Amino acid sequence: MIEAVVQGVRWLLVFTRAAAGILLISSVAVNFANIIGRYFFSVSIPWAEEIMLFLMVGCVFTGCCAVAWEGRQIRMDVIVNMLPPKLRELVNVLSELVLIATAAAVTAFAWPVITQLAAFDERSQAANFPLVIPQAMVPIGYTLMALLVAVRLMVRHGGGHDRAGGTHS
Repeated sequence: MIEAVVQGVRWLLVFTRAAAGILLISSVAVNFANIIGRYFFSVSIPWAEEIMLFLMVGCVFTGCCAVAWEGRQIRMDVIVNMLPPKLRELVNVLSELVLIATAAAVTAFAWPVITQLAAFDERSQAANFPLVIPQAMVPIGYTLMALLVAVRLMVRHGGGHDRAGGTHS
């Protein structure tokens, strides 16, 4: 069962990493096209800044999945690393649980905003792009991040496997 979950996580990470890469490359391409237009043809793309921002939001909130799975999120661990191993592990698990709770709270608070943006068909000013799409990336990213951290904790503590699917030494 654990191996099937880990395999599903691997496929999810392949998808989210590819999506993050495509979004980043798309943002760079829009920026490049805008630079060429502005400096060589004296015409800029009016919606470029907005779309680049939306693409970067998508990139960040799809890319955070790999970061969460690998446990490489930003944390203040200078003091934690000085603790004895058992206490350090307890603090690390508590930190992961706080991350899951925070992600769940952000998702819960974002949901009404997302439904209102969809209901009113709110659009960006310059690109006339539906705002529900980039705004939905926030709760989607946080939900996936919480799910991946929870799976990582279960795999590491419940299944005798580490993040890579191997066994602890």
